[in-house]
Amino acid sequence: MGSEPTSGALLAAGNEAMLEAAFRTGDFLPARQMLEAARDRAHAQRERVAEATALTRLGMLAHFAAISGDLTRADWAGEQRLFAEALLIQREVDDPAGAAESLFGLGLVHQVLRGDWGTAMPFYTEALTLAERYADEMVRSEVHRHIGFFHVFVSGDSERGLRHLRMSQVLRERYGDPRRVATGTLALGEAEMAAGNLPEALRLLREAVHQARMAGLSAQRVGWAEHALRDAERAGALPDRGA
Repeated sequence: MGSEPTSGALLAAGNEAMLEAAFRTGDFLPARQMLEAARDRAHAQRERVAEATALTRLGMLAHFAAISGDLTRADWAGEQRLFAEALLIQREVDDPAGAAESLFGLGLVHQVLRGDWGTAMPFYTEALTLAERYADEMVRSEVHRHIGFFHVFVSGDSERGLRHLRMSQVLRERYGDPRRVATGTLALGEAEMAAGNLPEALRLLREAVHQARMAGLSAQRVGWAEHALRDAERAGALPDRGA
């Protein structure tokens, strides 16, 4: 007689389904169903860490769905509630790795959905402190990535921002998910472009397009990389710059 999947198995399957939806298929329903089932099972069995993880993943699912569509219609308050509820549990049960991820999620709500870097950065800063000690490479990569964006595109400290983004990419490559490697290469290429490093930006953006296609990313995500490359190529369309 078969047994029902554990909350951990549901979390793992739901997380992978979420990434497939976010980077390839755009179909978030299977992931949502699995993550909600994981949350409900963990709650019923009083598995507090698993319950908080499911809430964090549901917040990330909401975020991926938002950036795939119309950001002006995103339910940022609902997404914020999921991350905040997860964080409350993670602080109660002393789960610093989980707390790093939820703090990062709260930063995303304010930065990406609300355009409020001032509110986002304290969340990112606290997330990085915890992530560097407790979290896996992917969480660390994401936090470095967004702190890097802040310094390149907001504070104007490109050198500092590029250090964060380069570290983010090293961590992505170490983690080894080609979906995330491709998007990291794109982010780094865009940052190099903003910093005025055109040859390196062109190299990275060409690689990002190649990686995105090879990883089977969605047409939307491949299009983002192609658009960034076209912008860089237009900027570089000058008579032989070094000869």
